Amino acid sequence: MSLKKEKSISKKIRLNTFAFFRKFPAIPYLIKWLCISLIIGALIGTASAGFLQSLNWLTNYREANLWIIALLPLAGLSIGLLYHYYGKDVEAGNNLLIETIHEPKQIIPFKMMPFVYIGTIATHLFGGSAGREGTALQMAGAIADQFSKPFKLSPEDRKTLIIAAIAAGFGSVFGTPLAGAVFGMEVFLIGRLRYSSIFPAFAAAIIADIVTKLWNTPHTHYHIDLVPSISFINLGYAILAGAAFGLCAAAFSKALRFTSSIFKIKIKYPPLRPFIGGLILVVIIYFSGTTTYIGLGIPTIVEAFNQQMPPYSFAIKMALTILTLAAGFKGGEVTPLFFIGATLGSALSLFLPLPVALLAGMGFVAVFAGATNTPIACTLMALELFGSECGVYVAIACTVSYLLSGHTGIYGKQVVGETKNSRFSNYLNRRIGDI
Repeated sequence: MSLKKEKSISKKIRLNTFAFFRKFPAIPYLIKWLCISLIIGALIGTASAGFLQSLNWLTNYREANLWIIALLPLAGLSIGLLYHYYGKDVEAGNNLLIETIHEPKQIIPFKMMPFVYIGTIATHLFGGSAGREGTALQMAGAIADQFSKPFKLSPEDRKTLIIAAIAAGFGSVFGTPLAGAVFGMEVFLIGRLRYSSIFPAFAAAIIADIVTKLWNTPHTHYHIDLVPSISFINLGYAILAGAAFGLCAAAFSKALRFTSSIFKIKIKYPPLRPFIGGLILVVIIYFSGTTTYIGLGIPTIVEAFNQQMPPYSFAIKMALTILTLAAGFKGGEVTPLFFIGATLGSALSLFLPLPVALLAGMGFVAVFAGATNTPIACTLMALELFGSECGVYVAIACTVSYLLSGHTGIYGKQVVGETKNSRFSNYLNRRIGDI
């Protein structure tokens, strides 16, 4: 075959390929984001596995060496000094991720990952009451955004990248990839979903979850053994429970913001805030004589599914978590919200004739839904964790909680994309931290 003929055939192939991709533009998009999702999903899944295994180890160490809780104030001071002198640009945490989605500016500094990891590990090791999702999301965002320049991503693509990272971090740390994907698309804009990011979000979340499991990282299993048949009266009970969960979520969000402002007003030097907060926590833990309400509190969450909890359990956990996070310790709010919701739901069985496990499961996701304004993601999470049988009940609880929690939330940079009631149309396109 002559060189001229070879060039002609090569040109035809290129033209046919170009014409094919013009006819099916979704194919290069899918290939592009599948490749990106494979990379960030593998890295984020590995980071989540290491983080979860670290938490399991240090929780066991703390419970076997309770004297270490006395060092909580010094741990708080160390965290405060680290962020004050070296981490001011990443101190906003999850709100920085949300703000980057709305207005992509400079690349998220990679130091966010080690800083939040160290801060969260110290918080849990020495007895603070915090969660893990905030750390997982920040680690994920810091990892993923480093690829923005090498991949030459546009501002719009960068938004999608951060959404995919959030999905991967959430899905892998809780073992709920479907909820993680929707959470990534739902969390930054209240009342709206960014469907243009649907494939990257699901791909990254699923890949990260698979990788986390490949590292033999266990997730906690919860079980709802009895789900009553759907009836009007049972649905009424679900609405009442959802209302209680929504009010609880609003109380948590508002109390957290208020307490944070008190620490900032009363203690001008930021590193002293977690030090003072740590002192208060140590005193409370010492005189209470129990470690039930510190750390993640997973054993108590599991217990709430099996038996009726005291009516005060959720309030104690709420108070300690607000104190821990408002003072400046690091970690997430979500696992404490699971604790608060599950124990509140379990306690509601005193008044509502629904099974304890079902109410605990409803509270587990519904308080979270109200505090993060993500009812769809939370409903999906319940289906992944508890099974589809409880779907109607948790969907009602999550939506009612979302509506009654008002325009509040734990993420101040969330923007109101659609108001929860037409009477609040003046809130449209405003950040909830400014409302």
